[in-house]
Amino acid sequence: MVTSYDTPQVIDRREGPYGEVVLRRHGALLQIIANGCFLMDTSDGRSERLLVDAAYGALDERAAPRLLIGGLGVGFSLAHAASDPRWGRITVVEREPAVIDWHLGGPLAALSGEALADPRTDVVEADLLDYVNEICDTYDALCLDIDNGPGWTVTEGNESLYSEAGLASCARALRPGGVLAVWSAQPSPEFEGTLRNAGFKGVRTEEIPVARGVPDVVHLAVRPG
Repeated sequence: MVTSYDTPQVIDRREGPYGEVVLRRHGALLQIIANGCFLMDTSDGRSERLLVDAAYGALDERAAPRLLIGGLGVGFSLAHAASDPRWGRITVVEREPAVIDWHLGGPLAALSGEALADPRTDVVEADLLDYVNEICDTYDALCLDIDNGPGWTVTEGNESLYSEAGLASCARALRPGGVLAVWSAQPSPEFEGTLRNAGFKGVRTEEIPVARGVPDVVHLAVRPG
């Protein structure tokens, strides 16, 4: 017999600027689906927290570093960053208005409400690549979690973000010595090479152990200067 736990229930479905986005409930979990591709759920959050912690750990000893998070998702990265008083200003760039709505008084507010109320936090509705190409501000760390990885993008347009040109744009949004941290569902030696070709140094990959299968990873790189 199929129960409500076995069958995901659609809470909201919208046609966004980059295709369809869906919020589902599966038992106790909330899931975000984009264009039929599973992005993330509320089951764990270890890798999203590591994304933020690894970026901070790769920084030099600078006071109140400014953090730019690419992708709001289910809010794990933002909530973890806002729980750490060492971070200064925290800016989250999210291109899907539906995802922002789900956090602002919607089903995901329980995860992110406190972080969004933090005076250090700003949420910007924009495409990340457009944002880093247009801003004059610079940040000390940029954490990217907008795809399943450099080789597994949600939309074809995202591929340019992980190219040498896209990564160079990310570098321009960083202060000298700033850190780029990129979440991925699988390791990518090819992406490490692209980071180096884009001018980053200190390129390395940290793995997040999983119960089975290929581990999640965080790619780390430092802007010279």
